Amino acid sequence: MNNERASVDMISSIPPLIPDRLDEAVDHFADDFEWHYFNKHLPQINKTYEGLNGFKQFFKDLAEITGGTFNVSLKEAYALGNEFVIVHALPNMTLDGQSFETDAAVVWRIVDGKIAEAWDIPGVNSAIRQD
Repeated sequence: MNNERASVDMISSIPPLIPDRLDEAVDHFADDFEWHYFNKHLPQINKTYEGLNGFKQFFKDLAEITGGTFNVSLKEAYALGNEFVIVHALPNMTLDGQSFETDAAVVWRIVDGKIAEAWDIPGVNSAIRQD
């Protein structure tokens, strides 16, 4: 896929499907898709998840940690050339009794029209309490 707009549209269609409807996007993901989550404050999920099933498992693990309160909205997405889409996401959740929203940068790699890899980097110092 060499169309930047189509790449952004494809990535923008993902957040409304999280967590329970990701199977609707199966055609968007490469078979060897990898989801890399970086957050040393949540070591139990600070790792790489493989395949669409791994991506779904990440959200199951996150739901367990947050008591099912996690959700995410997309603030902005833009293409960086033909291979990357950069997303400013706004995840919110309750963790350890504290409800908050934070910023996250998610970098998606598109190869041959499929999502091949993504790096999720949440803002751990910019959380805004929602109490």
